[in-house]
Amino acid sequence: MPKSYLESLLAHNEKIELVARQHWFMLVRAIVLEIILIILIGLGVSILVVFFPLGVVLYVLLLIPLATLFRDALTWWNRQYVLTNRRVIQVAGTFNKRVTDSSLEKVNDVKMVQSFFGRLFDFGDLEILTASEAGIDKLSWLADPIRFKTTMLDAKERMPRD
Repeated sequence: MPKSYLESLLAHNEKIELVARQHWFMLVRAIVLEIILIILIGLGVSILVVFFPLGVVLYVLLLIPLATLFRDALTWWNRQYVLTNRRVIQVAGTFNKRVTDSSLEKVNDVKMVQSFFGRLFDFGDLEILTASEAGIDKLSWLADPIRFKTTMLDAKERMPRD
């Protein structure tokens, strides 16, 4: 059976501990305008269906917000924050992938910021502070950030020490 893209990124004896995404609020925030446009154009089509040429134009216009809604949903779905027993990996991109990772042994501190609404709806930002400038530094609008943080700290604790 072929490996998934995520599995192909793993090193020998590296295991996935947790896969997380941005909170679904980010998806809603991205697609709310498209949904409003789809509703307005749909109403326009139903009202102006008697004027055939104008109805066809509105049907064509309906494809634009539908396509951007689909694109935004794919973008949200394909952005993953992966925690393994060795590193934190950020994977983004639908067709062209961008992969950034930070070794758990290089993680010095983790800063979590949750607003009132973030605590209420279980999302927040994690800032991973490493010894190097490169790598992942901020996971924005992360769903269940406390679970991600504690799982990451537990995985770091289980790492063999030199």
